Amino acid sequence: MIEERFETVFGRKPDISGFTPGRVNLIGEHTDYNGGMVLPTALKLGVSLAFSPRNDNEIRIWSDKFEDLAERRLSDKSTQHWSDYITGAIILANEQGYLNGGADIAVETTLPFGAGISSSAAVTVGILKLTRDIAKAGTSDKDIAVLARRIENEYIGMPCGIMDQMAVAIANPGQALALDTETLEYELVDLPKNYHMAVIHSGQFRQLNEGRYKERKEECDAVKAELGHDNICQMTDSEFDSLKNLPDVLRRRAKHCMTDHRRTVEAVTCLRQHDMVRLGKLMNESHISMRDDFEITVPKVNALVEDAIKLGALGARQTGGGFGGCIVACIAIDKLETWKTALLDKHPESFWVS
Repeated sequence: MIEERFETVFGRKPDISGFTPGRVNLIGEHTDYNGGMVLPTALKLGVSLAFSPRNDNEIRIWSDKFEDLAERRLSDKSTQHWSDYITGAIILANEQGYLNGGADIAVETTLPFGAGISSSAAVTVGILKLTRDIAKAGTSDKDIAVLARRIENEYIGMPCGIMDQMAVAIANPGQALALDTETLEYELVDLPKNYHMAVIHSGQFRQLNEGRYKERKEECDAVKAELGHDNICQMTDSEFDSLKNLPDVLRRRAKHCMTDHRRTVEAVTCLRQHDMVRLGKLMNESHISMRDDFEITVPKVNALVEDAIKLGALGARQTGGGFGGCIVACIAIDKLETWKTALLDKHPESFWVS
C-alpha cells in the first residue's frame, strides 16, 4: 500500500492519497494541439500517490522506480531529472493557492516509462487533484487537466496538447473519452465488453522531449501560419488544396491531421453502434497515415502492427507521440490469449502492458 510506503520513508502517515490511471489513445494522434478530435481510454494501470504538505520550501519525493530520494525546492527549475514533473506540479499548486510550501510525496506506478500511455500526465493530474482536495478548492477535473498541461508546456518545455491530461482526469477504465480539443467538450462512450483494446510495448523506448515531437509541432505551426488559423484538423478540402505552395512534407503533415480527425469522428460513431470491424479499419488507416504522412513510426512498431493484424486483430496502430513506445490493437476477447501468445512469440523484445 502506498500509505504504508509513505510512512516507512517519511516517518509519518500521509495526509491524503489517491490513484490516477494511465491512458491509451485509440485513434486521433497529434490532433490534440491542432484543434481535432481524440479518443483515449483510461487504463487499469496507473499511478498511486501519498502526500503530505510541508511548511518549508522543501519537496521530497520517493518513487518505486528510482533508488534515490529526490530532494527539490520550490525555486527549482526543470533539470531533466525524473522528479521534474512532480516538482512542477507542487510549484503550480502553490501558485494556485492549494499549498503554501513544499511537500513529501511517495509514488508507485504500474505504468512503464517511455510507453506513450501518459505516466507524466497521471502524476501531474494526480498531484493537482490531491492538493486541490487538501485545499478544499472547487476546481473541476477539466480545469485540473488544463493546469496539468501547463506543467508540461511551461515547466518541462514539452509542447503537448490537452488529450493526456483530460483522459486521466476524467475517463475511467472501460470508457473512451470522445474529446473535442478545440472546445474541450467531451462525451464518455462505453467500450464493448466482447473486445479488448490491447496495449503492447514495442520494446523501443523514447522520450518526447528529445526533439522530434517538438519538430512536428513546429511543422504544424507552419501550416497554421499558411492557413491563417490554428485548426488544421477541421480544415476543408478546399483549404487543404490551397496549401499547394507549401513543401510536400508540410502538406503531408497537414493531411494526417485533417484525415485522422475525420477518422476519429467516425470512430466515435462506430463505438456507439458497436461496429468494431469498421473501427478496426479506421485504426489501420490511422497507422498508415502516421507512418507515411506524419512519419512518427519506426520499423519495430510497424512490424508489430503488421503482425498484430495478420494474427487476427481487427485493427492496430501506433499509439502515443510516436518514435517507439506502444501499439494498441482491437482484438475479440475469445481470441485474445492465443493472439497475444503468438504475437509476443514473434516479437520477443515486445511486452504486454494491458
